[in-house]
Amino acid sequence: MDREIPKEVRDKERKKKFIKYGAIGVAAVVCIAVLISFMRSSVNKKDLVFSEVDNGTIEVSVSASGKVVPAFEEIINSPINTRIVEVYRKGGDSVDVGTPILKLDLQSTETEYKKLLDEEQMKRYQLEQLKVNNNTYLSDLSMQVKISAMKLNRMEVELRNERYLDSLGSGTTDKVRQAELNFNTGKLELEQLRQQYANESKVKEADLKVKELEFNIFSKSLAEMKRTLDDAQIRSPRKAILTYINNQVGAQVAEGSQVAIISDLSHFKVEGEIADTYGDRVAAGGRAIVKIGNEKLEGTVSSVTPLSKNGVISFIVQLNEDNNKRLRSGLKTDVYVMNAVKEGALRLANASYYVGRGEYELFVQDSKDEVVKRKVQLGDSNFEYVEVISGLKPGDKVVVSDMSSYKNKNKLKLK
Repeated sequence: MDREIPKEVRDKERKKKFIKYGAIGVAAVVCIAVLISFMRSSVNKKDLVFSEVDNGTIEVSVSASGKVVPAFEEIINSPINTRIVEVYRKGGDSVDVGTPILKLDLQSTETEYKKLLDEEQMKRYQLEQLKVNNNTYLSDLSMQVKISAMKLNRMEVELRNERYLDSLGSGTTDKVRQAELNFNTGKLELEQLRQQYANESKVKEADLKVKELEFNIFSKSLAEMKRTLDDAQIRSPRKAILTYINNQVGAQVAEGSQVAIISDLSHFKVEGEIADTYGDRVAAGGRAIVKIGNEKLEGTVSSVTPLSKNGVISFIVQLNEDNNKRLRSGLKTDVYVMNAVKEGALRLANASYYVGRGEYELFVQDSKDEVVKRKVQLGDSNFEYVEVISGLKPGDKVVVSDMSSYKNKNKLKLK
């Protein structure tokens, strides 16, 4: 049948169908575009989060990043150059006070310590010998002083006798003079001995103090070596968790190198970091809030590093509830440090829309079925509220959920 229809007629029919279906397609595209436009100009109210503007108190804070770390962590270093002989524990083990962790090669150190013990004993004997010699020498000198004093007394008696005889005419002037000379010589000799005894006493006392000081210095060095030897027997200094251990048996370890770390994983603190431009807003003693998910933990800034490193200042937050079940070592957190209080401020709930002071375009509910974009000036904030400087009034209901899909819209219908 088609072969009987002229070619010109068939071409006309085909052209009419093409125009007809093309028009239908264009109309469909236009309808879809209008529908999408309509849909994009409206939003389901239950998908939005509103915040009502009110007056209240804002504890102004600065936000920082934080990391949960053990409240107590101790690094155990090797006190000597040695090697690891045995390993008694592994990472993650609970250890108590005095629990052996690993054994170091102490043979050479113990030999040196025993040698020093013998030397200490020898120095003790030398000190005792010096005391005995000093006492003997001073005792002999004291005896000489007493003998000289007795001789002087005898000379004094002889002088009196010669003077008495001379007064009776039985003596002579020469004998009197000789007795006087002997007495005066004896006085000088006694004074010389007394002075010698005093001087020798001071010298011997000083010598003894020097020797005692040398002995005490040596004893302290020995005690330090004993402490080093005790430290080389690696034991846990407290009840904690062994979070790291060098378990390479036979490995050489240098003096001061790290061999183990123990941590108290039942209590935690937060290490915070903030840009140094906000460094003046963080001070020791300041109140801080640590957010872990939806949970808020209160704390206090206990210390702040005085120097900036790579544009960042570090600080420590001691938590009031440092054993909260949500706390885990290494957990990342948000930290808010309070630095001022504003009473009676116009405020709005804080959410992801807020990125700092400045001007914003927010959707405000204008009627029951419409939200309208409005320019708003926002100020300081904390983790709960943002300060409204201008553009809003108490009672306004503002959309605080993500509206980035409608950034080109000025007005939206509520469904």
